[in-house]
Amino acid sequence: MNIKNKGTDLLVSSFGDVLNKKYDLVILPWGATEPHNLHLPYLTDCILSHSIAVDAAKIAKDHFGVNSMVMPPITLGAQNPGQRELSFCIHARYETQKAILTDIVSSLHIQRINKLVIINGHGGNCFKNMIRDLSIDYPDFLIATSEWYTVLPAKQYFDTPGDHADEVETSVMMHYYPELVNLKNAGKGKYKSFALESLREKVAWIPRNWQKVSEDTGIGDPALSTAEKGKCFANVIADKYAQLFAELSRIEETGIYEKENDK
Repeated sequence: MNIKNKGTDLLVSSFGDVLNKKYDLVILPWGATEPHNLHLPYLTDCILSHSIAVDAAKIAKDHFGVNSMVMPPITLGAQNPGQRELSFCIHARYETQKAILTDIVSSLHIQRINKLVIINGHGGNCFKNMIRDLSIDYPDFLIATSEWYTVLPAKQYFDTPGDHADEVETSVMMHYYPELVNLKNAGKGKYKSFALESLREKVAWIPRNWQKVSEDTGIGDPALSTAEKGKCFANVIADKYAQLFAELSRIEETGIYEKENDK
């Protein structure tokens, strides 16, 4: 945690740090509480989405003059079958997540802050229908959602990317918090794919039963993880988010949609 980010990161900010400041938008990291193989912390999804959000907010401030506040990460994620039975893995229902998001939006709205960007770090979370509902209840409130790990193709930065406690998450965690990574204890992240060809080809979707898919809860081998890979990936993603924050801060002037003469 970087205490230098007062006024940008609510985890380290006081009321005195934010008093009389105007904020262009709020960033909400969202993760989960779940095992991440044998070498990463339970809150990996929260830590990574929050860390990238703070970096992006700082870049947006320094390069574009955008004032944004990063909220504390939400630790409640939706889990697959076979996960809730694992020690200290917490499953949050859709209704629970929607209630949390609704309370955050209603609070910010009354404070005259009307732009929110969700940076999601957990694949089980899905906010689109919540945002559609909230856009009806709060038509002047803009909510954007993004998964940080899909902003750029992981294959361009990593040798063997998977999708859970893999080389990607492990490398980025090694960049931000190397003291929380014990790579020598990591399982190999071996996993079973669906036997049905149609499910493998994504003709349809069903949730994976985690205990039948993976022995160590990992999906993807983290063995080739390095802090250097994580830094490179995280830095480019933070730059992308900073650009997004800058664009969203100007939409009152630019608009969201193209004008006829822009085509």
